[in-house]
Amino acid sequence: MDHHRSHNPTSSYHSQSSYKRQRDDTERNHNGNKHFRPNNYHHQSGPPSRQNPVSPQALSTRRELYEKDFPLYKQPVEVGCFSLDSKRRFFNDSRQLRYYAEPDRNPNFDLRDGYKDRFIKRDDSVKEKLDHILRWILANRSKLMTRTTTASSCALDLNFVTWRGHLTKLLTTPYETRDGWLLAVTRFRGTLYISEVETEAARRERDNRTERHEEMMYWGYKFEQYTCTDNVQSLPDPGGVVNTNEAFCTVVQTRLADHKLLFSGEVDCRDKDPNAPAAPACYVELKTSAEICTPKQRSNLHRFKLLKWWAQSFLPGVPRVVAGFRDHEGVVIDVETFHISKISHLIKNEHNCWKPTVCMNFCSDFLSFVKHVVTEDNPGVVYLFSWEPRRDVTYSVHRDSQYSFLPHWYVEEITSSQDSRHPS
Repeated sequence: MDHHRSHNPTSSYHSQSSYKRQRDDTERNHNGNKHFRPNNYHHQSGPPSRQNPVSPQALSTRRELYEKDFPLYKQPVEVGCFSLDSKRRFFNDSRQLRYYAEPDRNPNFDLRDGYKDRFIKRDDSVKEKLDHILRWILANRSKLMTRTTTASSCALDLNFVTWRGHLTKLLTTPYETRDGWLLAVTRFRGTLYISEVETEAARRERDNRTERHEEMMYWGYKFEQYTCTDNVQSLPDPGGVVNTNEAFCTVVQTRLADHKLLFSGEVDCRDKDPNAPAAPACYVELKTSAEICTPKQRSNLHRFKLLKWWAQSFLPGVPRVVAGFRDHEGVVIDVETFHISKISHLIKNEHNCWKPTVCMNFCSDFLSFVKHVVTEDNPGVVYLFSWEPRRDVTYSVHRDSQYSFLPHWYVEEITSSQDSRHPS
């Protein structure tokens, strides 16, 4: 992404104050639609109107409702980071950060190597919810305190806390045709916490993965091993063990429309150049994909994969994705860099393709919907938002249920520290 070009209409981000994302002429607002406000909620007595994508009970995901001006989105700022070690233990530092080692254009990396004998796989049946982000918040509360929170009942000067991956799902929802989602939301001390709940379909898919699918999931991690080093001076060590418990995560703060966000996401590596811009603009996202042999395959990459790659990296301000294109046997035969700020131009000529403005407007309207719906401030109450392709977003309310996700240690620490600042 271009950095701090506040007067350049083609830059991805504008200044540190609220700014608008670039948009193509085709993405401009031709209908005069405004962002909905609370008094725009309406009961579903008939088909939803074009101007009002929401009712008190549901939120439409129809794409045409979100083809309006790109919403204000502040330059994401890294406020911290954390690491998870080989046993998934939390550390409030950058010990797991790796450095990008640019490969040859035709690298011939064998992604199958080590799958049988040098692979420690994280147990993905263990649901960590927001626990690691919450540990980071407790260790770094001073960074999140303002005069407003000091003088109010709000523990944090934030509207939302979540994982970057949950926001990515929201951005891609208007174009998703296969996988639904469940998002649990709890309001606690004025802040809304969003945590994903595994759907029954996703659980079945996880339980029934083929050996080929499991191995192909490994390939992405193996590509990282070929292209990352532990420090600036060292070389990649593809003969080592791939352990997917290990992770380095950035924590960023930003604003989407009037929503103050804090979210965390895993980062693959950073630029080795000591003169590289400050995080998150020095980070690099690594991907693998099937080799492209035909124009149709290139078109499919633009229409489907680039949507998720763009959403995942645009949110935290990661400027580029490096993709290793591999053959059917798992050998990387080509490497290509995609600059996030240029992806909207790459897809312009694709017929009926996804639009960044639709993604961001839907996410913003979903967050407004959540603010309107989730009124009870109680760590034991979960509002469960549910969506399936070609349906509206709906919700249900659950009290002290299996969906509760804020741990006692977090609730108690936030409550006691806030009560000590506001003695009765």
